[in-house]
Amino acid sequence: MRNTGIEYSNTERTPMVLPEMAELLPPLTEEQLAALETDLLKNGCYSPVIVNEELVIIDGHNRQMLCEKHGIPYKMAVFSFEDMLEAKQWALDNQKGRRNLDKWELGKIALKLKPDIEARAKANMSAGGGDQKSEEAKSGLVNSPNPISPIDTRKEMAKAVGIGEQTMGRIAQIEEKAPLVVKEAMDSGELSINQGYNITRQVQELPEEEREEAAAQAVELVRAKKEVQVLDAEAEHRGKVAALFCKAFERAVLLTPTEENVRFWVEGTRMRPDEIEDSIKEARELAEVFASIASILETLLPGGGGDDR
Repeated sequence: MRNTGIEYSNTERTPMVLPEMAELLPPLTEEQLAALETDLLKNGCYSPVIVNEELVIIDGHNRQMLCEKHGIPYKMAVFSFEDMLEAKQWALDNQKGRRNLDKWELGKIALKLKPDIEARAKANMSAGGGDQKSEEAKSGLVNSPNPISPIDTRKEMAKAVGIGEQTMGRIAQIEEKAPLVVKEAMDSGELSINQGYNITRQVQELPEEEREEAAAQAVELVRAKKEVQVLDAEAEHRGKVAALFCKAFERAVLLTPTEENVRFWVEGTRMRPDEIEDSIKEARELAEVFASIASILETLLPGGGGDDR
């Protein structure tokens, strides 16, 4: 990849939108798209749309679309790529840092790169004499001193998006074999990759007509377990808060705020004047805290305006 240094304005050239490039990454959320639109309307399009030498948009589809919608002028910077795989890889690398893409989303992007990876592998094999179906290979005319080894497609897909090979394999299995309900739960973040893979593997052992229903039940079970975990976490949080209040009151009632006791405290800790000032501030803040607690407790008494069921 290289920047050719060539730039066009949208009044000079019209870029082309290639669906496989435009749909490579997940669409922006409504909030993200609205924020981008607001920025463009306020500041104009200060970043050029990246196109290849055929003027196919490689990066900046949303900016280009919004600029066309509102009549905002924009520039196009022409980059040269070896092939569409390099262009897609560059677009992905350029956007990965800006978007919070999880492993499931990255794996689905990798699957979109699979045809390009396989095409490059086939071209490399032919160039190295490894394609035994080619006419040159059959004739025995190809004699490459450095034959190119076959490419591990799954490994290359995983490498392209930065996830593990095993994870990539599981994502591929889910995309190929999982019932729709599992894929939808994966897209919504309700299932982890391992959970989606395990459900997919389990339902494959069932008759085809039973798989969708079994998968739906398995997804519901995962949802129910998550709800229980949330309730348990909430109960644990409530318990911790209650314990904290008990300790605070237990320690507070041990204090007898006489002038003599306060002097003992100051002298015993060798408190400096600035530390005395800090302690005065903290004591007044604590007084406000306990006053607020007292007011809330009053509302919890029968007839105090709280829930007295």
